[in-house]
Amino acid sequence: MKTLINPNPSTWSALIKRPTQTVEDIETTVTQIFDDVKRNGDVAIAKYTHLFDGVEIKTAIINKEEVENAVAKIPTKLKEAIIQAKQNIEAFHAAQKTDRIEVETTEGVTCWQEKRAIQKIGIYIPAGSAPLFSTVLMLVVPAQIAGCKEIVLCSPPNKEGKIANEILYTAQLCGVTKIIKVGGIQAIAGLTFGTKSIPQVYKIFGPGNQFVTVAKQLATKYGVAIDMPAGPSELLVVADNSANASYVASDLLSQAEHGADSQVILVSDSKTVVENVQQEIEKQLLELPRQDIAVKALQNSKVIILEDANHAIDFINNYAPEHLIICTKNTNFFIDNIENAGSVFIGNYTPESAGDYASGTNHTLPTNGFSKAYSGVNLDSFTKSITFQKITKEGLLNIGNTIELMAEAEGLQAHKNAVTIRLKNLIPAQAGILNSKK
Repeated sequence: MKTLINPNPSTWSALIKRPTQTVEDIETTVTQIFDDVKRNGDVAIAKYTHLFDGVEIKTAIINKEEVENAVAKIPTKLKEAIIQAKQNIEAFHAAQKTDRIEVETTEGVTCWQEKRAIQKIGIYIPAGSAPLFSTVLMLVVPAQIAGCKEIVLCSPPNKEGKIANEILYTAQLCGVTKIIKVGGIQAIAGLTFGTKSIPQVYKIFGPGNQFVTVAKQLATKYGVAIDMPAGPSELLVVADNSANASYVASDLLSQAEHGADSQVILVSDSKTVVENVQQEIEKQLLELPRQDIAVKALQNSKVIILEDANHAIDFINNYAPEHLIICTKNTNFFIDNIENAGSVFIGNYTPESAGDYASGTNHTLPTNGFSKAYSGVNLDSFTKSITFQKITKEGLLNIGNTIELMAEAEGLQAHKNAVTIRLKNLIPAQAGILNSKK
């Protein structure tokens, strides 16, 4: 990890860049695959599954027998762990439910808002070097609480043409309606256009590599919504001499092992803390099975020494991390002043891994600086807010002239007429007098 000491704010724009390709670098590939899937459906899906995953699939739909076999192979203790995590995630997301909001804005004018579930959603679960069955919990549990009717899960097959048993077990536990052995760009394209085996959905959720991220963004051009741009994982830790160096190192490595394109940042006011953390990283790296991946990620990562806390929080808000860990004496300063972060973890005993798995918060979060404008997945991600209004005769008399005046000022005569025609029926003999008085 490269160390920088009190870098000038004028250089921060370069420091906060992620180790990712630009959209232009990969958009051509994504567009070509989208066009192929749109025209050729499952034939194109099978072609790209063979090309990218190295396996030929006769049927991409997971059947009941495959699920039952997977469930039987999951160790009891792991099942219990998944169930506990599910319960915590349910508790946190169920608490996010909101009631109907109703207001009488003017006498006789009642407006209200109600939430409705998105009927058809697509869930993308990366597999690659690590099958992320925890993401099934994070996306399907709130979808069920929200009341989504159709939940389609896509995940890439392994070299044997199978989906990890853990993913299948968690999917059936949470109530996924259809599971498809398809990954990458072709999965997102299938969910966007629909094929014989993959239902078309209204919104696509789930993290993925840079290609999946761009594919999701392209899906929006075809009228399909997405949760957020969620690409390679990232973590920023801010730590002073109250932090435990071994804990900080373990957190940095926990994100570095996600993938070679992940990024971790350590911000500290102390050279001693930095040195201790770096020593711990070297020691803990030796014991990691995914050491090669973590090393590559660390090459893209940085240590920033900022002796002024105000500079530190400014840098963090500019970086806008997916995950932020605060291990400082002045914890409240960072909590109160953080504006851009996907999810925040506070204190020496709050590892980022807790949010990834079982504390209850959602781990599907905005990356690449998008936490400046996007929230992480929550219950509202699976719903739409619909507004309603009901106006009585008295209500229209109260606001009718206001509408007429505003519509006329905008040059929209038909808008004005829609009110005027009603007012004439309500007070036919006084319509002219009413308008002149108001």
